[in-house]
Amino acid sequence: MVVKDEDNRRKVRAQPPALGRGLRVFGENAASWRKLQRLSVDTVAARAGISRDTLRAIEAGRGTASLENTFRVLRVLGVLDRVIEASDPYDTDVGRLRADEVLPQRVRR
Repeated sequence: MVVKDEDNRRKVRAQPPALGRGLRVFGENAASWRKLQRLSVDTVAARAGISRDTLRAIEAGRGTASLENTFRVLRVLGVLDRVIEASDPYDTDVGRLRADEVLPQRVRR
């Protein structure tokens, strides 16, 4: 990821290995979903309302696409609901154990 320092110079922020691996695998999976459905990059990009470059960035695991654009692609591929369900905290052991607890409005340090 590229950020700028106080002198407006480009500086590359280190990416944790697990994050890079996750982005790469996620992108590969998105590309596989597209190919399994015999959809071209142009078709998915047009249906998602994004550019080909944005779709290619998602599939390459660059991590530069917005979450909204990523969700647009997942919707076109028909897997958005599965991804949303996978993020459900109550579908985990910890979530099930604490399901009856009242969640705090804020979590402070």
